[in-house]
Order: sequence, then structure tokens, then C-alpha cells
Amino acid sequence: MLHAKIIDASKEKIDILKAEKFLSSSNFGAIIYFVGTVRDINENKKVTGITYDSRDTMVIKSFDEIYKESETKLKIKDKAVFIEHVKGYVDVEEKSIIIGIGCRHRDEAYNLSRFIIEEIKKRTPIWKKEHYTNDESEWLKGVSIQL
Repeated sequence: MLHAKIIDASKEKIDILKAEKFLSSSNFGAIIYFVGTVRDINENKKVTGITYDSRDTMVIKSFDEIYKESETKLKIKDKAVFIEHVKGYVDVEEKSIIIGIGCRHRDEAYNLSRFIIEEIKKRTPIWKKEHYTNDESEWLKGVSIQL
């Protein structure tokens, strides 16, 4: 079971309660969350926020592929995965991504969470433009679109 969504940061925020509701099941003995936030320093530059951009349909497709791949690579059958990532401007300390995992056992949940975030970072086309205290900004190296 997968929930995958891009959140328009100008209209809503990531809400952990939605993940809790989606993952609620007596089948799961372990429910964990990974929440990524915008940090204030990157490569010795003072960050004020990040603008995230993406091709939404490609991102959702990537999330779905990662979810399906986890079945063959990790052999975890009974699971639920909740993924939401923002698009748009996000201030320091605000949430940029949430990954919620429900599994029968904690080891499965931790392994699945790690697999999903690492695969998202490696291959999902989400780009970041950092904004700095000196009013400068720059696009960071991101994932190329695979056609």
C-alpha cells in the first residue's frame, strides 16, 4: 500500500497526522517516520530557505518504482508506505519530506525507510535552489531526468 504525493508549499504543509492515519493498522508492529527539514547551513553558507522544483508526474512515478523495487530487493510483503515531498519555497526548519513506514517488525521498517530515502535522493527528479542570507541563491546539483 503506497501513498505518494507532491505538496504545493504555497497551499499546504506536510502533516504527520495524515501519515499516522494512513499507516494505522493492527497488522503493523512497527511504524516509523523520517522527516526531512531545511537546515540553516550548507557548505558553510547560511541558508534562509529552499525552493524545491520537480516534474510531479515523474516524481510520483519514481516513488512508485522505488516502492515496487523494495518488494523484490527487501522481500517485505506486508507494508504501508507514505511519502510526501514539497514543491515550492520552504523556510529553514520547515518539513520538506515525510516518509512513513508501517511493517510487521521494526527491522523491516528501518530497512525500508533507509532504502526509500536513499533511492529518492539518488534518482528522483527533485531540484533544490538554496537561498542565502546575503540575498544570493543557487541551484544545487540534482538528479537528471531519465527519458
